[in-house]
Amino acid sequence: MRSGRPIFSRLVAERGDVPAEVRGEADRIHRDLARVMPPGTGMPGAGSHTPGPMGPPLGR
Repeated sequence: MRSGRPIFSRLVAERGDVPAEVRGEADRIHRDLARVMPPGTGMPGAGSHTPGPMGPPLGR
C-alpha cells in the first residue's frame, strides 16, 4: 500500500460506500413492504423463525 490507508477506505473513495448504499436500499424496501404488508398479514407460520435468504441454519 503506497498511502498506508486500509484497502476498504481506498475502495470507498474510488467506488463509493456500496455497503451503506445497499443497507439504505434494504431499509427503504423494508419500509415500503411494511406499509403494504403490515406485520401479521404474511403467510401462515411466517415469523421470527422464517429462514433467511441462505435457507435455514445448519444443524436443523
